[in-house]
Amino acid sequence: MKEGHFTASPSICPAGIVQYCCYCLRHPGSEYPMPQALPANPAIIATLFNQPDPIGPVNTDNLMSETDNKGNQTSTLWGGRFSEATDAFVQRFTASVQFDQRMYRQDIAGSIDHATMLAKVGVLSDEEKTQIISGLEDIRTSIEKGEFEWSIPLEDVHMNIEAALTAKIGNVGKKLHTGRSRNDQVATDIRLYVRDEIDQIAELLTNTQKALIALAEREAETIMPGFTHLQTAQPTTFGHHMLAWNEMLERDYGRLMDCRKRVNLSPLGAAALAGTSFPIDRAYTAELLGFDAPTENSLDSVSDRDFAIELAAFGSLVMTHLSRFSEELVLWTSAQFEFIELPDRFCTGSSIMPQKKNPDVPELVRGKTGRVHGHLMSLLTLMKSQPLAYNKDNQEDKEPLFDLLDTIKDCLFAYSEMMPAVQCRTDKMRAATLKGYATATDLADYLVNKGLPFRDAHEVVGKAVAYSIEKGVDLSELSLEELQGFSDSIDTQVFDVLSLEGSLNARDHIGGTAPAQVKAAAARAAARLQQR
Repeated sequence: MKEGHFTASPSICPAGIVQYCCYCLRHPGSEYPMPQALPANPAIIATLFNQPDPIGPVNTDNLMSETDNKGNQTSTLWGGRFSEATDAFVQRFTASVQFDQRMYRQDIAGSIDHATMLAKVGVLSDEEKTQIISGLEDIRTSIEKGEFEWSIPLEDVHMNIEAALTAKIGNVGKKLHTGRSRNDQVATDIRLYVRDEIDQIAELLTNTQKALIALAEREAETIMPGFTHLQTAQPTTFGHHMLAWNEMLERDYGRLMDCRKRVNLSPLGAAALAGTSFPIDRAYTAELLGFDAPTENSLDSVSDRDFAIELAAFGSLVMTHLSRFSEELVLWTSAQFEFIELPDRFCTGSSIMPQKKNPDVPELVRGKTGRVHGHLMSLLTLMKSQPLAYNKDNQEDKEPLFDLLDTIKDCLFAYSEMMPAVQCRTDKMRAATLKGYATATDLADYLVNKGLPFRDAHEVVGKAVAYSIEKGVDLSELSLEELQGFSDSIDTQVFDVLSLEGSLNARDHIGGTAPAQVKAAAARAAARLQQR
């Protein structure tokens, strides 16, 4: 290794760098300038990213080949058809093992259950099934220990594992591919992987919602201004605001679970595109793998990635919601608002301005939203012109899908940990609420209850606000005589209406801002989470 460089690897580099570039992934073994980064912390990586431990570099030298009857080297994957070896660049260009190796658990699980099914229908003997399953379990252990050597010439996670199995148990390993194709194999693996990821995201969503609901209950009576057009509109509470965010995430959770239903169908047995002539039992493999049912059409099974697009659409929406949250947190922490304090561990300082406390985590969540939106567009574009059935284009579904899943999990984890530690500056929020004539609507409602038509009441209050602005006081600071100058319907009860607490308590209905209603809404929201 040259100083300032490292040998590219699709895992954490030898220097302990957490992140690595796409160039390195696509050009294994190349030398590239080492970025400045903090050493990797395995505990943080396991917590934040929830990914398997690094599973080793990709070997570009172990080309699996055989010699044809003319003495030419050809690939073992399709040596019978081809008369020359695949170009080294093409091997790298078409390979996916650099990124799809993360699906090794799903691939091995699918292969074990496929072998179990083949033995059940008599295609494999029980002894062959036992050999295959034992070999696959050994390979899984080898991968998890970081001892497995991945090969680019073997293209993908599927062929790498199958080749290793054959090397371990001999020709019996070659029988594993009976009755299936890589087309239905990869379609099955990606659905298994996505299903696992959906379950993790569902848990993180739930944890984030729990944090918001607990904060809402705690701050149910904390008065803050509600805004329209970012202008003070009416009084509300911080708790009510948190529950608004929770409702957005509740809908996101519903969309995620709805997507899971369409993900959880088994393509295994569709083979290349037309099924197989072997007496397979697709319902049995679907059951073994925890799918709800087999897919209905073999052509569709291997070719469409609409479930990935649907998941990306969910991801784009949940990130849009998190971005909106982030925008408000960034504003509220500024000196211009001073509504809240974020925990120090979720902020950074400035290299030149010692007084700064920057809300980097919300800002980064806001920024990562564009990344996820881009992945949705990438997947839509990927599918829009593909004819049936499988095309190599579909290899490009994994990198955007993997990245958006990682991004969503990281952002939800950040929010689930950050929100419980948010501290409200109640005095600042109350003062801000008093600045914008937030109770003007309450005065209009008061006049309507006195018999004045709303449009007339609206005009009266508008004149009263204009007068208050001229005097530099709030409506509640005007005298009774001054208020009666705008309408003789006004009496001493008006000051209860013009108080911030009076404004909140007047909206004592489901979905309203009254603290009692906020607490009741928080209880209902918590009960919904209990039912998941």
